[in-house]
Amino acid sequence: MPNWIGLDVHKRICHATVLDERGVVIQTKLQNEPEELKRFFERFDDAKVAMEAAYFWQPVYELIEKLGRVVVLAHPKETRIIAKRKVKTDAKDSEALAYLLQLGWLPTAYVPPKEIRGLRELVRLHVYLVHERTRFKNKVRAELAKRWFKLTMNPFTKRGRQRLAELDGRTVRICTDIIESLDKNIKELERELKSRAGESEEARLLMSIPGVGYFSALAVLAELGDVERFPDEKKVCAYAGLVPSLHQSGNLSRLGHVTKEGSPLLRWVLVQCAWMHIQHAENTGLTRFFWRIARRKGSKVAILAMARKLLVTMYWMLKRHEEFRAH
Repeated sequence: MPNWIGLDVHKRICHATVLDERGVVIQTKLQNEPEELKRFFERFDDAKVAMEAAYFWQPVYELIEKLGRVVVLAHPKETRIIAKRKVKTDAKDSEALAYLLQLGWLPTAYVPPKEIRGLRELVRLHVYLVHERTRFKNKVRAELAKRWFKLTMNPFTKRGRQRLAELDGRTVRICTDIIESLDKNIKELERELKSRAGESEEARLLMSIPGVGYFSALAVLAELGDVERFPDEKKVCAYAGLVPSLHQSGNLSRLGHVTKEGSPLLRWVLVQCAWMHIQHAENTGLTRFFWRIARRKGSKVAILAMARKLLVTMYWMLKRHEEFRAH
């Protein structure tokens, strides 16, 4: 007899609801530990499992996948709309997932293949480390300002760090030590990312666009996954959150700001690439498009519009396996 299992995953605990054709069979709480989860799922050979795309989904998903069970990832926002209830508990959430899966009503989220998941993790780790390094650099600058200490050079060059070492201050010393460690790890990641970009035909295609470097190309590929899953350019822009929101009331329709659904990293990378393209390619269709919009609506609106147009360009380049052609 088939089983449908809803799994509500948290950092330490998972709530599971098991259904068969007659209704609820089991409702239980499990420790989020590999051995306990393995023992539980081994009891159900013919099972389909649904879990939300929460923060801790990936290791649990991969464990269930290795056990040979069918596992699907629920879209958290759309699932909550369908299963909205006044009484909300983890047990009820797992029950809702199981019922939606059984009825075939479960809105699913895209699960990239393992290779893309690995690339996505690498790209996001690089972004995180660079962000942390910036925080510590800002802390050093704040400490120097508090001491009225003025440097005529960049404090994070070799000469600048030698000058900082002369300061009598524990905070600056600790922060510079952490920055050096982060520099080392960031460079190591960048070497690996450059190597991957050189081996990827898709990355090389995207890098033919002026303003798109190896990191940006890999970030776009990691966040989009397989472009063939998008039937048209409108879907890929909606996935990136670069389409305007729509407000309707009766016969009136009004377009608002972009939805900002999906990956913030993807939108940020596209905007940065758009700015770089304007600087390095003054006479392309993309740049001319930016200035047309900027003259009417300002640069903030124009850069988002150009980021969307850049994504559409990337989409068709990847679909057609063509390099960028300026026009």
